[in-house]
Amino acid sequence: MQRAAQRDHDGRRTKRLNRVLLGAAAVPVMLVAAGCSSDSGSDDAGSDKSSETSASVSASPTVQAATYSSLPDACDTLSKGTLGDLVPKASKSGKQGKSDDVATRGSCSWSSLDNNGVKGSQFRWLNVSLLRFDSDATRGEGDKLAQTYFDKQVQDAQAVDGAKNAKAAPVTGTGEAATLVTYDLKKKEGSFKQQTLVTRVENVVVTIDYNGAGLAGEKTPSADSLAKLVKKAAKEAVASVTKANSGGGTAGSASPSPSKSPSKSASTSPSKSPSKSASPSKSAAKKS
Repeated sequence: MQRAAQRDHDGRRTKRLNRVLLGAAAVPVMLVAAGCSSDSGSDDAGSDKSSETSASVSASPTVQAATYSSLPDACDTLSKGTLGDLVPKASKSGKQGKSDDVATRGSCSWSSLDNNGVKGSQFRWLNVSLLRFDSDATRGEGDKLAQTYFDKQVQDAQAVDGAKNAKAAPVTGTGEAATLVTYDLKKKEGSFKQQTLVTRVENVVVTIDYNGAGLAGEKTPSADSLAKLVKKAAKEAVASVTKANSGGGTAGSASPSPSKSPSKSASTSPSKSPSKSASPSKSAAKKS
C-alpha cells in the first residue's frame, strides 16, 4: 500500500512538471509571433506613407503656360494712317498711360478737335488699353483669366451712367472673342457717340474706346462711321500684340492671326486692372 501511494504521488509530480515545461516552451513561440506581427504592421505603415506621398505629388496643380509673354507699346499699336482717320487733329504722339509693369499693362490716348470757328467743331477721343494675364497654378490659365476680364469689360461698358440706347454686338475676325458696345451720351458740350470694342487675343485683352461729337452746332457723327473706324483700330491693335511676341515688324502691319509660341513667363498675374479711360465729356471740356 505504501509503495502504491508513493507511485501515485510521483506520477502527479511528473504531470505537473510536464505542464510547466510545456508552458515555458510556449512563451518564446508567442514572443516570436508577436514580433512578426509588429514587423508586418511597420511595413504596412511605410507602404501607406509612400502611397500618400506619391498621391500628394501627383495631385499638385499644373497649368498650361500663357501664349504671350509681352506687350507692344500701346502708343505704337496703331499705324499713322489709322490714327489719321480716327483722330485727324491729334498730336503726333499719344498720351502714355501710367503703368507699374509695361509687360502686363499699358494704355495710350489721343484727342482731336477740328475747330471750324462759327460753324462749330468736331471732337474725337481715342484710347487703347492692353492687359496681359500670365498662367498661375492657383488662379488658372492665362487665357481663361483673360476671358473673365473680357466679360467684365463688356459688362462695365454697358453700365455707364447716363448711357442711352446701349447695344452690344459680337465682332468677327478680331482675336478669339470681340464685342462692340455702343451708346449715346448727352453732355453740356454736345451729344457724344461712344464706341467701346473689347477683344481677347489668347491671354491678352485689348480695349478700344472711341467717341465723337459735334460741338457748338456742328453735326453729330454717325455711330456707323465711328464703329467702322474702331473695328479697324482693334484689328491693328490685335496684330500688334501678335507681332510683339513673334519678333520685329511695324505697328499695324502684322497678320491678326495669333502666334502659338509658348510663353516664357507664366508665374505671375497682373495685380490690378488698368486705369479707367477718361470721360469723353472731360476730354471735350478741355478742348472746347
